[in-house]
Amino acid sequence: MNASIKLLEGVLPAVVSLKTEVDEHHPSSSVLGAERHGSGVLVDSDLVLTVNYVVIGAQSVEVTFVDGSTTEGKVAAQDMRTGIALVRMGTPAHHGVTTRPSTEVDLGEDVAIVAAAAENARRVSDGVVMSFARFDANWEYALDRSIITTARNPGLGGAPLIDVFGRVVGIVSLDLGEVGRSTMAIPIDYYLENKDELLQHGRCVSRQPRAWVGIFCYTFRNHVIIAGLMPGSPAERAGFKPGDVVLTLDGEEINDRQELYDALWSSPPGCVLEFRIFRDNAVELVEVTADDAERFFA
Repeated sequence: MNASIKLLEGVLPAVVSLKTEVDEHHPSSSVLGAERHGSGVLVDSDLVLTVNYVVIGAQSVEVTFVDGSTTEGKVAAQDMRTGIALVRMGTPAHHGVTTRPSTEVDLGEDVAIVAAAAENARRVSDGVVMSFARFDANWEYALDRSIITTARNPGLGGAPLIDVFGRVVGIVSLDLGEVGRSTMAIPIDYYLENKDELLQHGRCVSRQPRAWVGIFCYTFRNHVIIAGLMPGSPAERAGFKPGDVVLTLDGEEINDRQELYDALWSSPPGCVLEFRIFRDNAVELVEVTADDAERFFA
């Protein structure tokens, strides 16, 4: 898609650069750092939509517009489950962009990413939608529906994924770096469906909380391997180690990461989970008292 100058003129003022400062003792700082940079998009005159990892734990958020002007913002809402966040600006600015549910988007449809980059530049990349499949990542995160596109992320995470009319259909989350699968975006539907609840409560309170243990993992030959542990997490306290192979969870055989997450999330925070793992040529049982990710990162 060759995005027209007129189209970009309409979208660019709504794409902002974000800079956040996070206390070095916040749990997220050990993984994401204490100073972060990201993209965001105005979905209202004073409301910026972005990805949660840019602002989680933020003490302050500096919002910079394409003309170089800045304003301070505060985190208004976070959705740990879907990975989106909202920043409320103290000073209203350009009107928000229009949105389009991803359920109205077709496979193969042209899309573009408009992202903030270094030195407050804006970068654009185009491509097509390749998939709306479930997506799971290595940090106890999964979406039932994602947007996978060939468009390469040209800047910082949190940028809008737009259609040929400049309507936001998703928020860029991850660079995949795979052939034909360059970027994963969070469908805008998750924001549209939960907007009122997020703005009223700062989170989605209608969902039942689910177990979280703080592992990073990957699937290898029909087994789930522990790659790392969140410092201070239930898994670290329970004695998990990188390299552990998960065999079962509460007696249920685990063959891949999706099975592990589904089994884990069927239990509530506070429950005791029994993992059977393979370590040092022996099978061991590890009991973990699950936590709530929202509480842990609060």
